[in-house]
Amino acid sequence: MPQNLFNRLKIAGVIILKGTIPPPAGREDIPPISDEEVQEVKRFFPLEKFFIFGHARSGTTLLARLIRVHPEIHCNWQAHFFTRQPLLQALVSNPEVGEWLSRRSNRWNHGRDLSPLVLRGACDIILEREAHRVGKHIVGDKSPNSLIHGEAVHLMQKVYPDARLIYIVRDGRDAVLSHRFQSFIDSTQHLSREDLSIRSAFVQDPAPFLRGERSLFTPKGIQRAAEGWVRNVGETDQAGKDIYGERYISLRFEDLTSQPWREISRLWAFLSANLKLRGLEEALQTEFEQNPDAEWQLQKAGEIAQPLQKGKSGGWREIFTNHDRQFFIDIAGDTLQSWGYPLE
Repeated sequence: MPQNLFNRLKIAGVIILKGTIPPPAGREDIPPISDEEVQEVKRFFPLEKFFIFGHARSGTTLLARLIRVHPEIHCNWQAHFFTRQPLLQALVSNPEVGEWLSRRSNRWNHGRDLSPLVLRGACDIILEREAHRVGKHIVGDKSPNSLIHGEAVHLMQKVYPDARLIYIVRDGRDAVLSHRFQSFIDSTQHLSREDLSIRSAFVQDPAPFLRGERSLFTPKGIQRAAEGWVRNVGETDQAGKDIYGERYISLRFEDLTSQPWREISRLWAFLSANLKLRGLEEALQTEFEQNPDAEWQLQKAGEIAQPLQKGKSGGWREIFTNHDRQFFIDIAGDTLQSWGYPLE
């Protein structure tokens, strides 16, 4: 068996068993960037940076689309610098690369490992290159962090202790339901035989599923989904508060969709953007009324997407079976209530 295929199968096995990806092989001693190095780097890459995290299907794409309506802010997505393997740190994780960047005979490093500067510089050029093209001076990336949860915040801090972090939360029942349908639409290659059987049954007759009479989940699937959501919300929010303090802010998807101007203007203020520019609210409303993700899903797999109301809050109430409801409450009830979500 080719080594690359073996490694992929090994990672897939860990994800199935543990619900998360294994840590990358290689160096464990990559140092964080120092305050002095941050100031040095910012002389070359001065733009303010931010990152958006959230569990999969929690509205991160909608948030990125809305936040970049502002003429001063650019945001794009799925760079996965700190949220999915191989991760940004893979650039210097090879022990030989670490030795090269820190060896004493390398007079460019002044006695310190250059690894954090390499990571920061690589990320900065990707972000600022595009921001300059569109004439904006605040730039960020949104990448869901539900593969490594709170660890993403720690990885971010090692490279961007001076950045800002935005975390969006969605009712876990709606989030995992949306993620389930997404897997039916564009990730069928990762579905088990049992999952594919459920998908086929939904395509043939969606009515029992949409009425909550038949579950879209396997028993293990709903358990992993609930546990993953709880872990993501708990770890990310706590790490964001502990590490970033006033540079961290959170919001709920449901508040974003019900009061987009209030929530986005709050985030623009958090990013120090000018709120007095004319036409902001009108431009935001125009973008909010678009739904490119729903249009793409209809083109990709209309037989699955057609019966669904994209972005609906509380859709789990019609689709979850009684078993799904109780199972999710047993695992995630405390977390749901702490974020203001009713159990029923």
